[in-house]
Amino acid sequence: MTAVRPGGPDDALAVLRRIRASRPAPRTEERCEMCAEPIAEPHQHVVDLVGRGLMCTCRPCYLLFTAEGADLRYRAVPDRYLSFLDVVLDARQWDELEIPVGLAFFFANSQLGRTVAFYPGPAGATESELPLGAWDRVVDAHPVLRTLAPDVEALIVRMPDRTNRDTASFLVPIDRCYELVGALRRVWRGFDGGQEARALLGAFFADLASRSRPAPAEGDGHG
Repeated sequence: MTAVRPGGPDDALAVLRRIRASRPAPRTEERCEMCAEPIAEPHQHVVDLVGRGLMCTCRPCYLLFTAEGADLRYRAVPDRYLSFLDVVLDARQWDELEIPVGLAFFFANSQLGRTVAFYPGPAGATESELPLGAWDRVVDAHPVLRTLAPDVEALIVRMPDRTNRDTASFLVPIDRCYELVGALRRVWRGFDGGQEARALLGAFFADLASRSRPAPAEGDGHG
């Protein structure tokens, strides 16, 4: 048997082997980004209002940020889904909003003090600055949109195209919008996204429809 010489290359390799053998296995499960406890799928999210990011959380951490109107840096994303039976945005209003594609989501950004629009594409989410007054006219026509919780709920709209003849509008948790953006980015091909992206969109909006209840009629109050 060949002896290992102290300080030699064989000794160094032996040390590396011991380090690797004693190193804990890498964590594969997802963990709460606040307390580091393991969390399962599906799990809930909070929005970092300053960093503008979504954080994966366990249930106890999520509940810390559910108080409405509280002045907190983090805000829990609710689980409300509403569908609009009437058209929220027609082609003329869509043109007024100056969004270059037929899919976008809108939410109130409390840090900016205004409603912002984002639309998905091959590079992720792109912000579209809404013309002054255009969004206010949409809300005046559909007062239920005033119940959108700032930062954590959004109106997502899909306009008609050659594969989808109807306008689809839903009030949804903001994390679902970013989920869609990420999924489209992974499958996007060519100029218009390709067949896989269109199939993904169809399945996504079908899921929203299955989860949603009808938005209240105008004048009925909150959803």
